[in-house]
Amino acid sequence: QVQLVESGGGLVQAGDSLRLSCAASGRTFSSYAMGWFRQAPGKEREFVAAINWSGGTTFLADSVKGRFTISRDNAKNTVYLQMNSLKPEDTAVYYCAARQYLGDYATATVQYRYDYWGQGTQVTVSS
Repeated sequence: QVQLVESGGGLVQAGDSLRLSCAASGRTFSSYAMGWFRQAPGKEREFVAAINWSGGTTFLADSVKGRFTISRDNAKNTVYLQMNSLKPEDTAVYYCAARQYLGDYATATVQYRYDYWGQGTQVTVSS
């Protein structure tokens, strides 16, 4: 069992940066691949980024490439999403999720393959 708690969201202006954190409980965090998803008002939840257990493999959605970075610190049981050059269209509730095996990009984006989810943190970007 893994419990996930996101933090770091808030209200910022376009062009600003935020770093989201996702703290995981349990001693097996380092064995899990982690992902970030987001859901904007009136839209379906979508893939943002994913990272494998070691941090050696990362995937980013095209919409955030060059602006967002995903990383993890297994000693702290935490995964991060560094968001730079934020845009109003980045406004959403951001969720972190955990799964046993990351796979390739296509499988990393599949939500039902993630076993555990956090409660989400709101990010609002004003223009």
